[in-house]
Amino acid sequence: MKIIRPWGVAVGLFALLAACETTVPPKQFPDLRYTHLPAISLAVSRVVVVEQYQSATAKPHVEAEFPVLPARAASQWLKDRLSAVGGPDTVRATVTKASVVEVPLKRTSGVRGAFTKDQSERYDATLAVQIEILDSRGKQRGIVSSEATRSQTVTEDISLADREQVWFRMTEAMMSDLNSSLEKQVREHFKRWLR
Repeated sequence: MKIIRPWGVAVGLFALLAACETTVPPKQFPDLRYTHLPAISLAVSRVVVVEQYQSATAKPHVEAEFPVLPARAASQWLKDRLSAVGGPDTVRATVTKASVVEVPLKRTSGVRGAFTKDQSERYDATLAVQIEILDSRGKQRGIVSSEATRSQTVTEDISLADREQVWFRMTEAMMSDLNSSLEKQVREHFKRWLR
């Protein structure tokens, strides 16, 4: 009679489960690009894009977990929309803030909590950009800036895929606000450089 040892059964079950494991491919999110919009042509020698904001890597900051980083989306807007067509001045475009803070929310406790689907976290996002025109000596000749904010709560049972979708939509919405605000300000305050 063959004796089956308990650890042998455990190893066999583990191997069987490992063989059955399936991995869900990560959801692909499109890069946020703005080349479909007309370039804003400015009579400057170059456009310098600066990502001044450094993302925090520890909670409560979670912007580094976003499928499309807010700072990267803002930088891409600056590169896609602002065009240097020649002139003595320079544009310095700076992403000054691109933070997202996760705020834990109070949940229902006790027996009632077992039957309640609460909002478990709120995400507070801020994205800010400043655009300056500098002369050849570095003296500021014009400046515009804009800030967009969004807050969104999520339920306690949200999946990672759905959470990433919420984050992506937040970034898209902030970029839509910045696009409208910055284009309006540039056209209003940088008239002498517009071409």
